Amino acid sequence: MSMKERTVTRLDSNYMQQYDVYLERQKRKKQRLIRRLVLFSMIVVITIGAMTAYHVKQRVLQSEKEEQYQQLEEELASLQHQETNLKEEIELLNNEEYILEIARTNYFLSKEGELIFKIPEEDPLY
Repeated sequence: MSMKERTVTRLDSNYMQQYDVYLERQKRKKQRLIRRLVLFSMIVVITIGAMTAYHVKQRVLQSEKEEQYQQLEEELASLQHQETNLKEEIELLNNEEYILEIARTNYFLSKEGELIFKIPEEDPLY
């Protein structure tokens, strides 16, 4: 600034010194406030980030558990079907006529006076 532009001179009075101290104090308060707000904002952002990461991790875990549950449900249904088949087979094996029929067809056992002829299962081409 040139001398022409500077028309107001500063007085070095007690009031002006107190006012300068007041302004400096206000400036420091504002800086502390900004620092506190930045720190608080960082804590909030970190907390939200951690909670988001935890939520995503839990969602992935839930989807894996649901998939595992579906596989186990399918396996259970298969095992229940197998159990019913085995129970039916047990009932049939307790029947003497069924056992004799199996022996006749698989092991070529015959009744007395009966002849067994094995016929090939494949059809000839000519």
